[in-house]
Amino acid sequence: MNHNTPLSHRPLSRLSAAQQVLTARQLRGHGVTSAAAARRCRPGGPWQQLLPGVYLLHSGPPTGRERLLSALLFAGRTADSVPPQPEETGSYGDAMVTGLAALALHGFTCAPPLPALERIDVLLPRTRRLRSSGHARLVKAAALPRADQVGGLPVAPVPRALADAVAQLTDAAVVGRLLTEAVRGGHCEAAGVVRELTRQRLLTRPYVADAVDTLIAEGRGRAEDRLYRMVAEYALPDPLWFVELRLPGGPRLGGVDAYWPDHGVAVELDCRAAGQDTYEAERWAEQVRRRESLEQLGIAVVQLTPRELRDGLEEPAERVRAVLAGSAELEPSAYVVVLPR
Repeated sequence: MNHNTPLSHRPLSRLSAAQQVLTARQLRGHGVTSAAAARRCRPGGPWQQLLPGVYLLHSGPPTGRERLLSALLFAGRTADSVPPQPEETGSYGDAMVTGLAALALHGFTCAPPLPALERIDVLLPRTRRLRSSGHARLVKAAALPRADQVGGLPVAPVPRALADAVAQLTDAAVVGRLLTEAVRGGHCEAAGVVRELTRQRLLTRPYVADAVDTLIAEGRGRAEDRLYRMVAEYALPDPLWFVELRLPGGPRLGGVDAYWPDHGVAVELDCRAAGQDTYEAERWAEQVRRRESLEQLGIAVVQLTPRELRDGLEEPAERVRAVLAGSAELEPSAYVVVLPR
């Protein structure tokens, strides 16, 4: 008696059309041995082996989703000592789709559709010894993000998926379109993308750095539009927009995005890219110094991030309204000169 043979099997005939990609371990749960699976995958046979240990239970070309499932199942394989898992649960372990395939699942219109992709990128821990094979390209990382669930599949968040896609691309136009759609399409904020590109040291590539400049401008433009809407929709007093403040006959204090001179209140959009390079650190230090200088003059500064404005305008509007209301109880701010920025 073969002790590796399960005592009871789930018949393959009960599988749905969406359950046609199975691992060797899952097949054993249906009573199909590795030798039997290999026989069915011979030329002219009813099955095919898409990747090592992953089988397609029909002979026709695999669909884009079937190739995607096979890459996930291949990357998510665990030791044979682990009992077979039902195909309905998905035995993916820590693996998640990333790169262009993930962007297609997230709904990027400029990402190639799944059937057109030669390779499916799958992100998994660096400690795994598995190597890329066939159409499954493995991307390994010391720390994994929390996967999004898209169509029941684990998918890397947009910033991480973008960085992994950019790492494989050399076409500046394609990189630019992907980065721009990420922000313009509302998939994420520019800061999160730049953080991932910085972490993977991709900003050293000139065509990536150029695209990031466009990305940051795109992100700021959208944040400014939301700031306009916030003031209008929540009936805040009309401010002076995008002005520079100076002391009379003195030094420049810096620019703000909205300023209420009668209240001594300013709003500043915090659109920094949150990278770790020296330039970003110096720019952030200068922003802190500017805010402290204004506050010493009695001007209250409210900082709003693009993400806060994207998540909802009510909470930022109430923060600004509260500071405006509280300004009446404070000492009048110093007189400053207001100039167009």
